[in-house]
Amino acid sequence: MTTPWLVADVGGTNARFALVDGPDGTPERVVALPTRDYSGLAEAAAAYLAEHAGGVRPGAACLAIAGPVVDGRIHLTNAGWATDTVERARAHLGIDRLTVINDFEALAWSLPGLRADDLIAVGGALPPADGPRAVLGPGTGMGVAGLVPVPDGAGGGWVPVAGEGGHVDVPAGTDREIEIMRLLRAELGVANAEYLLSGSGLARLYRLLAMLNGVPAQPLDAAAIVARRDEPACAEALAVFCGLLGSFAGNVALTLGARGGVYLAGGILPRITGVLEASDFRRRFEDKPPVTDYLKAIPTALIVHPYPALVGATLRLAQERP
Repeated sequence: MTTPWLVADVGGTNARFALVDGPDGTPERVVALPTRDYSGLAEAAAAYLAEHAGGVRPGAACLAIAGPVVDGRIHLTNAGWATDTVERARAHLGIDRLTVINDFEALAWSLPGLRADDLIAVGGALPPADGPRAVLGPGTGMGVAGLVPVPDGAGGGWVPVAGEGGHVDVPAGTDREIEIMRLLRAELGVANAEYLLSGSGLARLYRLLAMLNGVPAQPLDAAAIVARRDEPACAEALAVFCGLLGSFAGNVALTLGARGGVYLAGGILPRITGVLEASDFRRRFEDKPPVTDYLKAIPTALIVHPYPALVGATLRLAQERP
């Protein structure tokens, strides 16, 4: 494949694009475009190439999106884009070697490429270099993926496991959380984990806690709650958020057998590192009798690399090389 390569991390709020100079390259000319300003993936990518990349025609592309990619069909879960197809994006951009993957699949691909200074341990040592791994994180939505090692006898390397794990039920573990889940179900008809463990979910959690406390809730979004973390109502919302996230992460670790570590991503957690470290996250992660000892042996780490999905998209392209 000729270079440069086009890589992207497209979420419900921002679509980040970059160029990389082959498998060992780092993302360059990184630009975040507002997702809502474009009608689809192909249009956003074309705008980036024309307006921010000098009109270059990439030799290959890997575009990661926050939603499922099934049978060549693309659905961006938390945006107003209509369901699209990989083939239309390929034709529109004129890039023959174009791949579209789930954004958390891209994050899974990034894990072997992250260095120690790209991670902050949250409870125990940093994850080891071997064993199945999991990555999850709250942003515009909640994403989950796994990365499974391939035995050397079968060629070695890694295989990502992408899914829609953010849409499982809320992992309520306290009476207070059960009351929150009851209010959530009354309001939306379901108790979907993403409805609490995401940016909009944090704002919803803050509002539901105000209802339980019998006080009016201010119209705060996630960014405002994070900024006002020292105020009692915001502090409580963040504490419950981190506790629920710990239980959720423990469930993911058990489901995937993630003995190689659980990695935390998304746009919210790097802004509240101190809150996360001081929270009930790790205790709730481990508190699942009778498998508590199993979970105590699984490290958890926060990804602080600024563009891990772009790193993952690059490594996904690299594995296609002849």
